[in-house]
Amino acid sequence: MGRQSMANLRRICALLCVFAIAACSLEGDVDDQSGAKSGGIPVGDGFDFYVLALSWSPGYCRSQGDRANRQQCGPGTSYEWIAHGLWPQFHRGYPEFCEPGTRDRVPDAVSDGVFDIMPSSGLIAHQWRKHGACSGLDAGDYFFVTRKAYDAIEKPDIDAGRSQAFSETHNAIEDAFLSANPAMPPEAIAVTCDRRFLRDVRICMKPDLSDYVSCPEVDRRHCRLPRMVVPPAN
Repeated sequence: MGRQSMANLRRICALLCVFAIAACSLEGDVDDQSGAKSGGIPVGDGFDFYVLALSWSPGYCRSQGDRANRQQCGPGTSYEWIAHGLWPQFHRGYPEFCEPGTRDRVPDAVSDGVFDIMPSSGLIAHQWRKHGACSGLDAGDYFFVTRKAYDAIEKPDIDAGRSQAFSETHNAIEDAFLSANPAMPPEAIAVTCDRRFLRDVRICMKPDLSDYVSCPEVDRRHCRLPRMVVPPAN
């Protein structure tokens, strides 16, 4: 084989190597397996969508009374919307207490990173054991996604500076969220109550948080009371 032919062969081999490297890089970008990232969001697997449960903390504290968590409801605390949890969900039913992560302790550095939006060590540990371990993510990634989901939602000022509890319909609470988040469809949100108090707003989101998801099973669990009590945050 002549020198020119050898040179041409080397060029072809080099080009093939470049194409192979580029193909591997592209596969990494679109990888949808557990732990892969979409737009910087770790994407879990083994479920259809997330339910972000935003709890109106004053409603939880009032409904639970003396049984309420002291870190969240004790003297000097004044939380409003907190992250009750980020729940992996099927279109019918949901996984819970999945192995092996249910026995894993949440590292202090991870807990500290979300304590401002989940102000209870017991809540953080319980959410990881019951829900987070079913996400296909480790604790660090799961709570990272929890914060991203929490930050993605604009929370309306539902008590508007009131100092006394007032009554409201679940539709009015839902409408406040829809108005604050114009891209959110009505079929992706449900408002729940505990006894007679506002408890959670549950919002269904894709595993990569890129969009909302219609979730009729979640919506069917909305508050059935004609009006609920909304305690103020101050």
